[in-house]
Amino acid sequence: MLEDIRYVTDERGNKLAVQIDLRKHRAVWEDFQDVLVAESRCGEKSVSLDRIKASLIKRSKKIA
Repeated sequence: MLEDIRYVTDERGNKLAVQIDLRKHRAVWEDFQDVLVAESRCGEKSVSLDRIKASLIKRSKKIA
């Protein structure tokens, strides 16, 4: 597995980035990306499912 992972380092050897083979590790990348999106939305105000459903129903009545 480590053959499919490469680290990009600076002149001192500090790891700056990582490259992975997406053909082999796409699922891992997608999970990682999902976590990043979830963390970026952590401070957003939540909306209840009932409120979203009501909003969708209201919109659909306006269109019809």
